[in-house]
Amino acid sequence: MNHNHGLWLRVDEDGRLVLSPELISRYGVKPGVRVCVNEGTSGLYLSRPTRLLKLYIEPTNQCNLNCRTCIRHNWNVPTGKMSDSVFARVMEGLSDFSPRPTVFFGGFGEPLSHPKIVEMITRVKALGAPVELITNGTLLTRDLSQKLIRAGLDVLWVSLDGATPDSYAGIRPDASLPQVLENVANFREALYSQVVVSACGPTPSFKTLLGIAFVAMKRNIADLPAVLNLARSFDAKRFLVTNVLPYTKEMCDEVLYNLALYEGACPEPIPRLSIPRMDVTESTREPLYWSMRYGKNMTWAGSNLASANGRCPFIESGAAAISWDGNFSPCLPLLYSHTSFVLDRERLSRRWIIGNVAEKTLPDLWNAPEHLAFRERVQTFDFAPCTSCGGCDISDSNEEDCWGNGFPSCGGCLWAQGIIQCP
Repeated sequence: MNHNHGLWLRVDEDGRLVLSPELISRYGVKPGVRVCVNEGTSGLYLSRPTRLLKLYIEPTNQCNLNCRTCIRHNWNVPTGKMSDSVFARVMEGLSDFSPRPTVFFGGFGEPLSHPKIVEMITRVKALGAPVELITNGTLLTRDLSQKLIRAGLDVLWVSLDGATPDSYAGIRPDASLPQVLENVANFREALYSQVVVSACGPTPSFKTLLGIAFVAMKRNIADLPAVLNLARSFDAKRFLVTNVLPYTKEMCDEVLYNLALYEGACPEPIPRLSIPRMDVTESTREPLYWSMRYGKNMTWAGSNLASANGRCPFIESGAAAISWDGNFSPCLPLLYSHTSFVLDRERLSRRWIIGNVAEKTLPDLWNAPEHLAFRERVQTFDFAPCTSCGGCDISDSNEEDCWGNGFPSCGGCLWAQGIIQCP
């Protein structure tokens, strides 16, 4: 199917929209399923049905680094590595889903520090599930690179938050940028060590893709073009930029989105502004920047620039998360209780665990009534705009909001406002 063009669907004699068998299979549409519909500037937006499409598995919440941006600076939770028994329960649950969801090895630790990470990838691939993994790159030896590729890893994400040794060390003081770049180069070499010659030229016999993730902040944003160039030099096929989430007061000075939070979440009616495509040059850059401050009512070439506001990327993508000890949560931010800072105000996010895979099956956790109700509530996203609130004490936690929503209240979630994003 060509995803670059719209799809023509038929409306039957009773006014019902008829989906093709291919769409029904891809999105898991079943009789009686509820689908959330949102009205946009140019039509209707249908959310995905409640089907597990992506599962974040945290092999460990331990890490070999002590980065300035890390949650560990304001965190007090037990740490450990996923046991064989917990992983076996996850595998049992995955086998009950068809088609298999994408499995993403990542969370709040370094996945490559788990001694059985290659075996984990191999077993998930044997089920027929796509597999991705994110790493800080420090443990990515030549030998491990070969093993990851042969295990069938689909995408390897490497966090790269600086383009020079000094800027990189300012964020990751325990790591060496030259060593990480050498490790990534070795990974690329391992990927291209066996090629297949075709009419299109030599191509790798393995299909692993490389992705680069960049956490943007004041101290490193000038490095972004250079990091992009590094990504191109390594033939990276994916690139993701996210903002920093301050877990300490010190990191509040590094954020690049305070104005975006204030103006993008403005609830009162403001003029709708539509701008066509145009070159971003020295003469247009400043006027376009000030135009963008209209926030949610601005469209660029027909696309709403703030369309991610009030839309949970985890719920929308059919995702869930499992911690190293088997706890199941709707998303990564709710996997652990933690404090962070929004607009220089400290905010407590209390974890919400549906259950544990040692006690319930993965399908039972996914289809738990409280989980289904939560996903429906988040898809409508009728939460108070806590990210732009400047004085309400209720906004200092996710316990409730001033619109009457109870725990967990998602109005203060920066993922839902398009500020923070995960691969």
